[in-house]
Amino acid sequence: MLTAHTIKVLQSLDKKKFRQKYNLFLVEGNKIISELPDSNFKIKEIFSTNPQNLNFKDTKIHQIAENELKKISFLQNPKDSVAVCEINQDVQSADKDIQLVLDGIQDPGNLGTIIRLADWFGIEQIICSEDTVDFYNPKVIQATMGSFTRVNVVYCNLVNYLSTTQNTNVGTDMDGENIYSFKKPGKINLILGNEGNGMREETEKLLQAKISIPRFGKSQSTESLNVSMAAGIILGQIFRIGE
Repeated sequence: MLTAHTIKVLQSLDKKKFRQKYNLFLVEGNKIISELPDSNFKIKEIFSTNPQNLNFKDTKIHQIAENELKKISFLQNPKDSVAVCEINQDVQSADKDIQLVLDGIQDPGNLGTIIRLADWFGIEQIICSEDTVDFYNPKVIQATMGSFTRVNVVYCNLVNYLSTTQNTNVGTDMDGENIYSFKKPGKINLILGNEGNGMREETEKLLQAKISIPRFGKSQSTESLNVSMAAGIILGQIFRIGE
């Protein structure tokens, strides 16, 4: 049975300040939890309504009732298990040939989807501005569908980073070169800006190339693409022209 204190601590992990205070975050659902042993994330303990479905060596697994699961889950329809994991404090970065760089992305679903896209295309690292939504936000973790275990996400001062990187800084812009004719550089930072405001002026000044996705539809009602949708289109084209 879960104690009131444990419930209070786990419920507080939806906020960044408490995730940092306890150095913990939650992962929900057996499917995603099963990917944790092969990652750099350490499981502290698991709370499950069906512990017999989990086979984890040297991991504490507590059986709980469904009504208890609802109290600690951040999902509308809670899944079978919740894993309490330690935040990875040893995040190191070195330039990769293809990287995503996020300037002020705020929506957890967008970040989660972008991490999933990176995993799909074999991109090992994402560089984030310090005000990008927290990687350990439960909505981000859930939206990655397990891909967070395979993509290194680093937060830093973007101006400092983009000023010293050896990669070519390429950003999206409505007036940029057509992505379908763009010649991909050997090493690239693909920079994606904030959902509403785009990338900051100080970030834009450090671009060496600008690209755009042309509109083929006649309607002008759709002013722009969702940032994660745009990322998927651009990555698909970049990897095609990279062959």
